[in-house]
Amino acid sequence: MAMALRKSSSLLVNRRLLPNTICSYHRKVVDHYENPRNVGSLDKNAKNVGTGLVGAPACGDVMKLQIEVDENGKIVDAKFKTFGCGSAIASSSLATEWVKGKSIDEALRIKNTDIAKELSLPPVKLHCSMLAEDAIKAALSDYKIKQQDREKNAKLSS
Repeated sequence: MAMALRKSSSLLVNRRLLPNTICSYHRKVVDHYENPRNVGSLDKNAKNVGTGLVGAPACGDVMKLQIEVDENGKIVDAKFKTFGCGSAIASSSLATEWVKGKSIDEALRIKNTDIAKELSLPPVKLHCSMLAEDAIKAALSDYKIKQQDREKNAKLSS
């Protein structure tokens, strides 16, 4: 039985998850958890799509983040699927919002500390923002590898 309590002077939302247990989440985490942005998948075989799949064995969170890049090197779309806690889902959702419209180099500058600060993640949940940063880097790396392979194939065929 989940029950939300709002305090007017606080930005936290309390959730009663188990009897006698209350966890506090910042309202931005709750918003991204309850209304996640950019959930879904892109075509992983498309040459202009990079896919990053990362996980945290300690807590079981798994995050897939995909980016679609146009011919000018701008990220035009991003999707995610995350199996994990509310903070992991919120970190993924925010990451997809932040990478859209950025160049590859700009997206590489997104740091877990920025994500954690924006979501007001407590120290015990910082690994969620680290996963999001790692997922962005993995997706960008996959995209770059596809582009290198495309260039090699183009040279071989000419």
